[in-house]
Amino acid sequence: MKPEQFQAALAQMGVNLNADQMAQFEQYYQYLIEVNQHLNLTRITAKEDVYLKHFYDSLMGAFAEPQLKDQPWHLCDIGAGAGFPSLPLKIAFPQLQVTIVDSLNKRIDFLRALVAKLGLTGVELVHGRAEEFSAKQSRYREQFDLVTARAVARLSVLSELCLPAVKVGGEFLAYKAAAADDELQAAQGAIQTLGVRSARRCNWSCQPSRNQNNAT
Repeated sequence: MKPEQFQAALAQMGVNLNADQMAQFEQYYQYLIEVNQHLNLTRITAKEDVYLKHFYDSLMGAFAEPQLKDQPWHLCDIGAGAGFPSLPLKIAFPQLQVTIVDSLNKRIDFLRALVAKLGLTGVELVHGRAEEFSAKQSRYREQFDLVTARAVARLSVLSELCLPAVKVGGEFLAYKAAAADDELQAAQGAIQTLGVRSARRCNWSCQPSRNQNNAT
C-alpha cells in the first residue's frame, strides 16, 4: 500500500488525513526504519508493507470503535512496541489522550524521540510491566476509556493484563489475527471473572493482501 493509496482508502471510509498528518506518517516510517537498524522494532520494513500492515491495520480499530474518531477519550496502549496501534490513532485523531506502556526502556526511548519528532502532545510514556501497570494499588487502575493491545499475547492472557486498566463503562480492544474466535472462546473465563458485560468481534481485511484481522 503506497502512501497515496493509504490516504485514499481511509478517505473512502470517512477518515480524511490532511497534508500535515500524511507528513507525520512519513516521518514515522523514516524514523522507524532508521532506528530499526540497531533496535529490533519490527520485521516489516518495506514501505508499502509498513503502511499496510502497521499504519492501516492500526487505524482499523477506529472502525471497530467509531467513537475513537471524535471523542476526547483517554486511550492506553499496553505493550505498544514501536507504537502500534496508539500512535497511528493519535496522528489520525489528535483529540485522543494516549498513554503508552512498554517493558523495554529502549523502546520507550524510541517512542519518546518519535513523539517529539512528530510534534505530538497529550502522549504519556510509561516504562513498566503490564501486570504492574494496572495492579490494585496502581494509579492507572480503572482509568482509561479504551485499552488497546496488538499482537502481544493470547486473549486469555491479555484480558487479565489489560482489563484492570479499563474504567467502568470503558472498552478493551484487542487486535488479533484470524484465530480470534478460538482465543475469544478460551478467554471466556477470564472475561467473566473480570466483569466484562459483553464481548464482540469485528473483522477487516488488509487490502490488497486480504489477510483477515480482527478486533475483539
